[in-house]
Amino acid sequence: MRRDQEWAGGPRSPPQLRAMEGGESPCRPGSVELCLAGPGGRFPAAAVEEILREELGSALRERRYEPGPCRQAACDIAQAVKARVKALAVPRYKIVVVAHVGQLGEQSLQISSRCLWDPGSDTFSSCVFKNTSLFAVASVYGVYFE
Repeated sequence: MRRDQEWAGGPRSPPQLRAMEGGESPCRPGSVELCLAGPGGRFPAAAVEEILREELGSALRERRYEPGPCRQAACDIAQAVKARVKALAVPRYKIVVVAHVGQLGEQSLQISSRCLWDPGSDTFSSCVFKNTSLFAVASVYGVYFE
């Protein structure tokens, strides 16, 4: 049996990612499974952004930049954010958290990420924090898992 015939036990091509129009469901037509990425099960981006804001503020508000402790703080922030986002119990989403902490100076910084993305169901939240000594950028990616 060819690999493209293995999908759902029949001769059809493997699923393709594509841009979806507004209001279009990410579920396959005729699918009997409950699609939780629809309006009732969307990733709560606003709630996640609030979690990011709270965690960054509480961890870094009074902190001065020091390379070792700030490296550990980035890891701790990422773990705390991931635990709180998972506690929201959003079904069928994989959670990826990335946190960066750096010294605030007169430098510029560009952060980018790249992955396979379905704009109809995948989403992210991001937050930037600054104090007099450091900056932090944290992002949470919610990737819908079929």
